[in-house]
Amino acid sequence: MSALKTPISREEVFKLVKKIPRGMVTTYGELAKAVGKPKAARAIGAILRANTRPIEIPCHRVVCSNGKVGGYSLGVDLKIRLLEQEGIRIKNGKIVNLRKHLYKFNST
Repeated sequence: MSALKTPISREEVFKLVKKIPRGMVTTYGELAKAVGKPKAARAIGAILRANTRPIEIPCHRVVCSNGKVGGYSLGVDLKIRLLEQEGIRIKNGKIVNLRKHLYKFNST
């Protein structure tokens, strides 16, 4: 596996995550595309794992592309509760109707 030629800016990822509206989610892959590194979903996950401000930077709104909620530094149960409080239904650890709740970043 090769390393990324240009590192992904943690600040850029956090800035994008802050843009995800309440009641919406995005995927690690969508974030990777938004930073210009479409194959870097795992690197995005590593950046989000290191988020020390999970309330200010709502990384609970980032999920797997197959709809699974994925991990969360404060625990998956809390991630699910937060998403449900925002109106997102979850069944068996997956977002119900992911397409309806999927936030995609505009290319600029």
